[in-house]
Amino acid sequence: MWRRFKAEFRDGVELALLPGLAALLPWSWCFAVFKRLARLRWLYAHQVEAAYCQARRYGWAGEDEAHWRWTRRLVTLVDHADYYLVLTRSDAWLKRHVVVRGAWYAPSQASLLLTFHWGAGMWSLNHAAAAGLKVHSLVAALDGAHFAGRQILRRYAMARTAMMSHISGPATLDVSGSLRPVLRALKAKEQVFAVVDVPADQVSASQQIQLLGFQARVPRALFRVAVEQKVPVTVYRVGVNLDDGQRLLLIQQFGVYEDVDALIKDVFQVLEQAIQETPAAWHFWGEAERFFGQVGVTSG
Repeated sequence: MWRRFKAEFRDGVELALLPGLAALLPWSWCFAVFKRLARLRWLYAHQVEAAYCQARRYGWAGEDEAHWRWTRRLVTLVDHADYYLVLTRSDAWLKRHVVVRGAWYAPSQASLLLTFHWGAGMWSLNHAAAAGLKVHSLVAALDGAHFAGRQILRRYAMARTAMMSHISGPATLDVSGSLRPVLRALKAKEQVFAVVDVPADQVSASQQIQLLGFQARVPRALFRVAVEQKVPVTVYRVGVNLDDGQRLLLIQQFGVYEDVDALIKDVFQVLEQAIQETPAAWHFWGEAERFFGQVGVTSG
């Protein structure tokens, strides 16, 4: 019981109390506070330790360990704070604090919107909705073992998932069993959003790629749908300016592909570029072995 209480208390602080300051303070003040909070070693300690150890193993921890960990804590704080910002701020906030480069396909065009677990991307859905897109977000079932005994974490994850539907309009899609919901949405000339840098160890079809100089495996099915259905692909990412907290939303129209392998390669080159830009902003460093397998230390 004591162990569970400590886990729940930590989740309350890290998922609600501290990132929730964004709902109360002007963003410039809040981000200044976040930069100071990110110096606290206990904040997100387990996640940051796992991420740093894996990044170091694969040669992407750099030479300044303190700065790498600080960056990881700060990006994590901002990512969680976005939930509270979206709850309490209008599109006027987006226009002031999110710099946009590129554009989405027209709302009448079925398309796939692909991104990664890098940076802080929630405001991208607000931007897509403001442009008239009807986006169905692909989500994973919230029944993983890491939710066991952690009700605050589970409720937070459920709230973020519900927020995605609230922003975009259409319901989220659970495609753990079938891609038919994706096909229906595309047939209706709507858009489908997915975060594609997920480990391939729990899917039946995967693709081997080169990522950061290593062999990695990623899921293949959604890319095959894009090619077979001749649906244009948009790839985007949202970075965080570590000086002032401004976001940079980069949108790239990839068009229609005829070859699945080529599409996967080009999409993951965007992730590689993002990680090279800010390695600590990739949220899946702690799961790196599920992408790359066991390796020794190498240079990044």
